[in-house]
Amino acid sequence: MHIPEPIPTNVSDESFAGVTYHIRGELVPELQIELAGVAVMFEHHVLLWKEPGVQIELRKLAGGVKRMIAGLDFFVTKAVGPGRIAFSRDFAGQCVPLHLSEGEALNVREHQFVAATDNVEYTYERVQGIRNMLLGGSGFFIDTFRASRGDAIVWVHGQGNVFVVNLDDGEQIDVEAGGWLFKDPSVRLESIGIGLKTGFMGGGGKLTWNRFTGPGKLAIQTMYIVPVEAAGGGQSTAQTAVEGGAVGAILGGLFKS
Repeated sequence: MHIPEPIPTNVSDESFAGVTYHIRGELVPELQIELAGVAVMFEHHVLLWKEPGVQIELRKLAGGVKRMIAGLDFFVTKAVGPGRIAFSRDFAGQCVPLHLSEGEALNVREHQFVAATDNVEYTYERVQGIRNMLLGGSGFFIDTFRASRGDAIVWVHGQGNVFVVNLDDGEQIDVEAGGWLFKDPSVRLESIGIGLKTGFMGGGGKLTWNRFTGPGKLAIQTMYIVPVEAAGGGQSTAQTAVEGGAVGAILGGLFKS
């Protein structure tokens, strides 16, 4: 099996799709972009600083009504140069640039998008099945980015450090349910339950992993919440499972009332 390899943390003077960018810092990295003729879109709360000449606008996303019903943002913020602008997330991790040639697409775990060139198509897909919604921790929605109008860049923020593995056709890897960051659309995702037993006539719990099947690229992040079902400590199975997954922030409150 191919072994996941680390992605470099710092980038200087990298140019692609009409922009030049830099990634600086180790703990909570800064993404700095030099804007000229190409605009970038981003979530408003990731803006760190900008030069006064950079103009800020709103960009409406396709499928606005469906996004609103799903509880997702249907506007993102757009920056137009010339000038420099910088972004950062509010937790430790690694900023990863993803270069997409025209026609290429990418699946990204929800809430980990930082910025992208404005020519990228930004949609989402729902992860079907109750196991993925509650127990798998794979996320209720997956962001999908497609370079439909020329080359594009998407920047994402991984928690902890980020490793990438290129899976051959049919090659598989099991990843902790909170541990994946992005993947090629060709990589198939399913949830696998592993039963845990404490001994003869003893009780047990269950771990749920995400199994990925190639071909394609998969990224793994090293910092996450462990979704152990029935982990004890007074929590119910449902509560522990929900809080362990990416949808915990949405559904966890249902078990605390």
